[in-house]
Amino acid sequence: MFDFSDGKRYNTFVGYFRKKYGERLQKIVLDAGFTCPNRDGTVGTGGCTYCDNAAFHPGYSTPGKSLMRQMEEGMEFHKGRYRSAEHYLAYFQAYSNTYAPVEKLKSLYLEALSHPAVAGIVIGTRPDCVDERKLDMIAEIAGGKLLPEPDWSRTVGGQIIRRPVVTVEYGIESCHDRTLARINRGHDFACARKAVRMTAERGIDTGAHFIFGLPGETVGMMKDSAEAINSLPLRSVKFHQLQIIKGTGMEREFAEHREDFVEFSMPEYLDFIIDILERLRPGLYIERIAGEVPPRFVNATPWGLVRNFELLRMLDKRLEERGTFQGRLFRA
Repeated sequence: MFDFSDGKRYNTFVGYFRKKYGERLQKIVLDAGFTCPNRDGTVGTGGCTYCDNAAFHPGYSTPGKSLMRQMEEGMEFHKGRYRSAEHYLAYFQAYSNTYAPVEKLKSLYLEALSHPAVAGIVIGTRPDCVDERKLDMIAEIAGGKLLPEPDWSRTVGGQIIRRPVVTVEYGIESCHDRTLARINRGHDFACARKAVRMTAERGIDTGAHFIFGLPGETVGMMKDSAEAINSLPLRSVKFHQLQIIKGTGMEREFAEHREDFVEFSMPEYLDFIIDILERLRPGLYIERIAGEVPPRFVNATPWGLVRNFELLRMLDKRLEERGTFQGRLFRA
């Protein structure tokens, strides 16, 4: 029926790392001081209508601190939550982390990899912020040809790795061009498809992020996204439910056109996510099924204060109740 690495009914990204490296690799969120072409006028101004970046990263991650200080504070922060974590992934998350000249990007990535407890980097960015030269440089890092020191290595899970873990993670958000235009995303799905293909062709692990509940999308449209996601050469995906962030354009639109939004209750969302999982190819790793935003940033908390780990337990139970699993309805 199914054979996933950690005994669940879907492929977890945590399970992928445990299987491949023998231990959990915990992400440390970094703010390296980047901006976004959808804010500075290059592509647009005002940014995506749902976005306030401050809502999506922890207090230790601020651009006024050096990368080393952010990493040290991040490791200290996570020790209380994940005591078994010994190695970390430096997660360049805030804004668009390939939106700079190649030499600056290389310097920042290599600085993060110079920390002895960092086994790799995750680069969060937009599909319209990569090009051949930037991806070639990232591929050289991933291939072990470009590293902070010639003998770079880490002992992870009892094995020596001489190439860092490197993932490029794209914010795609929707597979529907009409939605992307409505949320002022500044690119279309064809741009995302091209960026993912260029990245995967270089042997770089590629992830993507999608939001469910964006204005104008029906449940049927969201479910149809599974087929488009399957067509992309992705290693992993993150899914978030739409959360209405205070002070954003989305908050105003929600107040004026609430009828355009699908609002999931928690049980409805869990069943919807299972419907998506059933349609996804079994080899795709699921990194996240929902987002968490501090209550002070959102205009309502319809699910209460349920934490992500509790939601995952509910998902496991509901998958078992439905007798289903990731890929059940997938047809190559």
